[in-house]
This record gives sequence, C-alpha cells and structure tokens, in this order.
Amino acid sequence: MRRGGVRSIVGRVARLRDSTARFARSGNGHPGARGKGSTVERTPDGRFVVVDGRRWRAADPALPEEVRTALLHHLGVARNAVRAARRAGDQDALRRARARVGAAKTGLGERGDPWWEQDDDARAHRWTRALHTLEE
Repeated sequence: MRRGGVRSIVGRVARLRDSTARFARSGNGHPGARGKGSTVERTPDGRFVVVDGRRWRAADPALPEEVRTALLHHLGVARNAVRAARRAGDQDALRRARARVGAAKTGLGERGDPWWEQDDDARAHRWTRALHTLEE
C-alpha cells in the first residue's frame, strides 16, 4: 500500500475533479450513455441502467462524489490505454489496460459482487481497494 493511506487518496481525488467532468456527466461511465440519441433509464429498483435496450449494472449510489469522480477518471484513462494498445498491437499493454478498466468498474460497483448485497463496510473496502490499485 502506498504511503498516506485513505486521506492521501481522497486529497488526490479532490484534485482530479475538474479533469473528469466529462466522465461524471455520463451518469455511469458507459459510452452508450453519452451517445447521441441514447436514452438512459433506470430499472425500478435502481440497480441497473438501460442504454439502447441493454441493461448495465448501475454504479453504487453510496460512492462519495470524490471517489466516484476519481474512479471515472481512471476508467476513462484506462479505456484510452486499451484503445492505444489495440492500435499499437501491444498485447501486454492491452492486458494491463483491460485490468485497469476492470479495477475501475469494480470500484464503481459495476462488476464483482453486487453493491446492493454488500454492507457499508464491504462497499467502502471495495472502492478503497480499487483506488489503491489504480493509484499504484
């Protein structure tokens, strides 16, 4: 674990806020949510969003805004790295970038154990662990 702990991470997260505004506006980080003509609906239980008829797991609504912003920033950077690695044909970079996408999405609650089945401590541990992984 890096020095500084959670307070240090939260401080870095706060500084990322301005650079991630376009990701935060998307509502859940899925590219389809931002596309022209796309409509985003939530299922009645709030656990999923429906984009162009496809159901996606919604981000955890308990995420603190600073953490959500940081995870969305990391998700965007990782997706760009996937795109660049694909263009370059670099399989090692592609594997690492996809792992970072997975870590960000897990931190958001979009992958892994469903956030609605976790208690508050498990949810906080999930996003803290993801931020530690992505900050390395």
